[in-house]
Amino acid sequence: MNREILRLAIPNILSNLSIPLLSTVDTALMGRLSEVHIGAVGIASMIFNFVYWNFGFLRMGTTGITAQFFGRNARPGMILTLTRAALIALLLGLILLAVQWPLREAASYLLQVDESTYPHVATYFNIRIWAAPATLLLYAVMGWFFGMQNAVYPLILTVAINALNMVISYVLVFNYHLEIAGVAWGTVIAQYFGLLLAVVLWLIKYRGFAADLQRRAVLRWTALRRFLEINRDIFIRTLFLTFAFGFFYSQSSGFGEQILAVNVILLQFVNWLSYGIDGFAFATESIIGKYFGAGRRDKLAIAIRYNFLWALGMSALVALLYILFGEPLLRIFTDQPDVIANARPYLFWMSVFPLIAFACYIWDGVYVGLTASKAMRNSMALALLVFLLIYYPLRQTWGNHGLWMSFIIFLAARGVLQWIWFRRYGFDLS
Repeated sequence: MNREILRLAIPNILSNLSIPLLSTVDTALMGRLSEVHIGAVGIASMIFNFVYWNFGFLRMGTTGITAQFFGRNARPGMILTLTRAALIALLLGLILLAVQWPLREAASYLLQVDESTYPHVATYFNIRIWAAPATLLLYAVMGWFFGMQNAVYPLILTVAINALNMVISYVLVFNYHLEIAGVAWGTVIAQYFGLLLAVVLWLIKYRGFAADLQRRAVLRWTALRRFLEINRDIFIRTLFLTFAFGFFYSQSSGFGEQILAVNVILLQFVNWLSYGIDGFAFATESIIGKYFGAGRRDKLAIAIRYNFLWALGMSALVALLYILFGEPLLRIFTDQPDVIANARPYLFWMSVFPLIAFACYIWDGVYVGLTASKAMRNSMALALLVFLLIYYPLRQTWGNHGLWMSFIIFLAARGVLQWIWFRRYGFDLS
């Protein structure tokens, strides 16, 4: 079981590490131009991050369903799941292209983009939006690979896409002087290259599955409805999670520019933890789905326990890293003495965060593998309510400490609620 977990988790962790590297390179490229360019690419990237984050169900739902069919060795179900996910991803990508103008304007209004930044944000948005079909199709394909217990292909795709993105962006910005448009075109070209590479990899290993595709079954309502219901619930669950992070940002702004800068940097600490723990969460999705589909409840219990132990071990190492090297890590993100001084009192929360938050990541993996989408949705809604109810009484007296405490309790509540649901219903959550 340990070998199986690490075989899936290690490639996921490695591929996740390339994601923050890409955003760092984009920021560095714009940092050689002007502050306006830095702010514009940051805002424009944030718009796409929030949009695509809410379509994460294309990966999660596809992983859980595919893994269950894999456990049952049901090849027609595996290829049907990929086909349905790809069709939905393509449809959603085309819809995003169709509504690009109101989406851009609404996002610019909500983020209060000023007149000097707006032209750059619009330029980036107008180019990068054309990558939407490829991006969403890649979500579906990567989710399918995870469900097929294949973490190597997603690693190859993620590293190849991000490496190509960085190279093309550099060339277009410095050799062709396209500025922010060069970064946007780098993303578009890399995404379509990634989609083409995904098709090639699929043909190399899985082309035989095409013979098992029952075309008439693709739109068969009974199975399609279940597929749509799972993805709907995960979509709603992700909306709640997006709202929680958006609320955190908005409240940070209310404490002033210094605290906002501090919280933006500290959220990078949170993101780095997420990239590591998500490696084990993705492994949990694949393994739980496989053994649940195969009816091996003995293996399920062992898989859950071992994944929790591995995630706890990694979280303890991250917490120790933040305790020992919190301030040097701050200096990686900023050299401003005021920001560093204001951030020091909050490093305590960074040391606590990993030890409390890891559980909800692994429980998410368990629930995705079981396709327990309603329970995921409901536990997220209740945890968000806990977050808001705790935060407002603390805001006046605790300030930003109250915000961080409430946010950590929100993540703890997610884990506790999922544990309660699992204790009550066991593996019959779906």
